Amino acid sequence: MGSFHFMILLVFLMLIHFLDPYSAMPLCTDSRAPFTPKSPLQFCPYNYTTCCKDSDDLKLKKQFESMKIPDSACASLLKSILCAKCDPFSSELFRVDSISREVPVLCNSVIASNSTRSNQPSNDFCSEVWNTCRNIYMSSSPFTTQAAVQANSNSTKLTDLWKSLADFSDAFCGASDPGLPCYNGAPVTQTNNTATPDHPTGICLEKIGNGSYFNMVAHPDGSGRAFFSNQQGRIWLAMVPEEDSRGMLDLDEADPFLDLSDEAFFDTRFGLMGFAFHPNFIENGRFFVSFSCDKAKWPNCVGRCACNSDVDCDPSKLSRDGGVRPCQYQSVIAEFSVNGTASKPSLATSANPSEIRRIFTMGIPFASHQGAQIVFGPKDGYLYFMMGDGGGGDPYNLAQNKKSLIGKIMRFDVDNILSGNEVDELGLWGNYSIPKDNPYNEDKELEKEIWALGLRNPWRCSFDSARPSYFICSDAGQDQYEEVNLISKGGNYGWRVYEGPYVYTPPHSPGGNTSLDSIRPIFPVMGYHHSEVDSREGSASITGGYFYRSMTDPCLHGRYLFSDLYAGSIWAGIENPINSGNFTSSKIPFNCAHNSPLNCAFTPGISRPDMSMVFSFGEDNNKDVFILTNSGVYRIVRPSRCNYVCAKENASSVESRQGASSSRPISKASLFKGPYEILAGVFISVLCLFFSLPGRTRRETKLRSLDELQSGLRRSKRETRNGFNYRLYEMSESDSESMKAEKSNALSEHSNASYNADFSTDSQDSEEIINKQEMQVNQPTEHPEMVD
Repeated sequence: MGSFHFMILLVFLMLIHFLDPYSAMPLCTDSRAPFTPKSPLQFCPYNYTTCCKDSDDLKLKKQFESMKIPDSACASLLKSILCAKCDPFSSELFRVDSISREVPVLCNSVIASNSTRSNQPSNDFCSEVWNTCRNIYMSSSPFTTQAAVQANSNSTKLTDLWKSLADFSDAFCGASDPGLPCYNGAPVTQTNNTATPDHPTGICLEKIGNGSYFNMVAHPDGSGRAFFSNQQGRIWLAMVPEEDSRGMLDLDEADPFLDLSDEAFFDTRFGLMGFAFHPNFIENGRFFVSFSCDKAKWPNCVGRCACNSDVDCDPSKLSRDGGVRPCQYQSVIAEFSVNGTASKPSLATSANPSEIRRIFTMGIPFASHQGAQIVFGPKDGYLYFMMGDGGGGDPYNLAQNKKSLIGKIMRFDVDNILSGNEVDELGLWGNYSIPKDNPYNEDKELEKEIWALGLRNPWRCSFDSARPSYFICSDAGQDQYEEVNLISKGGNYGWRVYEGPYVYTPPHSPGGNTSLDSIRPIFPVMGYHHSEVDSREGSASITGGYFYRSMTDPCLHGRYLFSDLYAGSIWAGIENPINSGNFTSSKIPFNCAHNSPLNCAFTPGISRPDMSMVFSFGEDNNKDVFILTNSGVYRIVRPSRCNYVCAKENASSVESRQGASSSRPISKASLFKGPYEILAGVFISVLCLFFSLPGRTRRETKLRSLDELQSGLRRSKRETRNGFNYRLYEMSESDSESMKAEKSNALSEHSNASYNADFSTDSQDSEEIINKQEMQVNQPTEHPEMVD
C-alpha cells in the first residue's frame, strides 16, 4: 500500500500546485471595467484607474460630510472606507457576487503568502477602525445601513450596535486570500508574480480528423463526447478518443445530430455560425443554434432590418453589397430540443429538426461580418450573442450607435419568455426577455439587449472555465491590428473610432463619426499587427481560443491561446500579475506528433504543419483544447510527443491521466464554490477511494480491470482503437516476475489488436472511417472574417 499512499499524496500536491485562484479581473461594483478619469477626482484618491466618475466622487464627498464625524483620526478612516467604492477592485472588495455591502471587507489578518496584492495587511485594519471609531458619534453610518439595524437616533456609536470587536469583525471583516482581497485603508495594488511560469517551448498537435468544422462544443453530460458543426448547416455528435490512444474522431458524416442545411444559407461568409446548450440541457434537452438565412430562398427568414429609422439608416439608400440587397440575409437564433425517443436528453443521439421557438431574427444591412457566435454565461445562465458590424468599414457607424444591435455583444434571458403582445410592445427582435441587470439600467441610451459595444467582427469568444468573470473575445481588425478584449458590462471597445489601440479614420462616413472625447474606450489586452505574421502568408484575421486549463501540457496551463486565420501563427497570452487584466503574448512554435493518428501535411521549406485555415478552437470535457481547421481537427497533446521540453510534464501526468477518465457534469451550484472547497472535495474523494480498498492486494488494486480489458480487446475493432490505458501496465521494479509477464501479455495482445484494427487491409471499418473523412469537402475556401 505504500505506493498507493504516495499516489494520493502526489495527486493532492499537484492539485494544490495548479489550483487556479477563483477571482476576477479589476471590476467595479456595477460589473463594469475601471477607467482613467479625464480629470482628477476631487475627493477620493483614485486618479489613474478608478470606478468613480466626477458625480460619484461628489456623491461620496456629500455622504462623508453628512456623517459629521468629530474625530479627525476616525474621519480619515471612514473617508478611505467610503472611497473604496472607487477602487478598481471594488467588485471584489464589496463581494458583489454574494451579498449587497455598503462597507468593503475590512482586513483583520495577514495576507496569504501567495497573494499578488501588495497593499494587504501587515496590521489589522479591522481592529484599527474599531479601536479608533468605536466611541465616536456619526450620522448615517454605512455600518448601520449594511447591518440593517435600527438605531435609536441618526447619530450613533459603533459600541451602541456592536458590543465587542468580535461582533464587529463578524459583521464587516475578513482575511484576504489569493483570490479575493480585503480592504486595508489604501487602494489595492498588485505586484508581479515572484515565480516566472515555465515558458512553453512549443505546442504539440495530433490530428484526429479530416473534416472541416466551424464549431466544437463538449457534451454537457461530461461523457467525453462532443458536438461538431460545419458551416453548411449540420451538427454531429462524436466520440473524442483519449489523447495518445491512436484513435480518431468517431463521427458519422451520414448521420448528423441535426441537419439545418435547407434552412441555413451557406456561402463563404454565412452559414451555421454557432450553437450552445442550455445550462440544464441534461434535464431539459434544450439547445440553441445561430445561423444565417436568405429571405429570398426561405419563407421563414423574416425579421426587421438593422438599418432603420431608429438608427438614422435608410436601407433604400444603401447600394447592393456584392449583388445582395440590404437585409436580404438575416441572422437567426432558434431553439431546438433533442429527439424525445431517448429516455434522458443526455442519451439522445439526434434532435427534433423542427424549431421550438424563434429567439431572434435580424436583417444584416451588409453582406459580411456577422460574427453570430452564441454562448451561455457560466455564472448567470444568460445567452450571449456576438454580432459584427456587417462589413464595408461600418459606413453608418452602427457599432457606436447605442440604438443599433450591429457591432455589439447582446445578452438574452431565454428562460422567461414573454407573450407576443409584450414582445411587440417592447420592440424586441424575438422571443426572449431582458436580464434586469443589463447595462441599459445605468445607460438609458442603450438598447436593452446590449451588453457591450464597439466591436467590428468578434470571432470566437469564451469564458475562462477557472474564472467565469473572464469573458474574452477576439475581434478581427480592419487594416493593421487584430485584437483580444476582456469583455465587461457596458464596455465600449472602440470600433470604429479606434482599430485596436489606434485611431481609425474611415474612408467614407455617410452615417457620421463619433468623436474621440465622447467615448471611454477599453483597449485590447492582447493582439498583433499584421506585420508580425509570416510575410509569405500574410495576415487574414484573428481567431480567438480559450484559456488553456488542461494539464496535458502543463507549460500552457493558464495561458490564453489564439491564432491567425491563415494558420501560420499561434499566440499564447499570460496575465501578470494574476487577476490584474495585464497580459503579454508571444508566438509559440508548433508541430505535429510523429505518432499522430492521421498524418499532418507539410509544405516544403516550412517546418510547421500546414493547417490551411484556423476557423475555431474547441474545448472538451477534460479542458483539452482542439484546433478546427480547413484541413482537419487537431488536438494539443503532451509536448514531449514533438520533442518539446516542459519540466512540469512528467510531474503532472498522474493528475491529467486520472482526471481524464473521471470527468462529470458540473452542477450549477458548484460554479459558485471557491477552489479550496472543490480541492477539499476532491481530496476527500481520493481518501474515500483509498479506504474503500483495505482488503485488496497490490495486484488487485493495479490490475482490477485486466480481465475486462482483455475481454474488451476481443470486442469490435472500433472499441479497440478508441483507447487503452497504457499507464496501468507500465513496468515497476517492485513487480513480481509473474506480474511483469501478465502486463507484457496484455500490452502485446493490445498492440496486435490495435495494429489489426487500425492498419490491416482487411479492416473494413477503419477503411470506411478514413474514406469518409477524406471525402469531406474542405469548404469554405474563404472565411467570414476575411471579407470586408
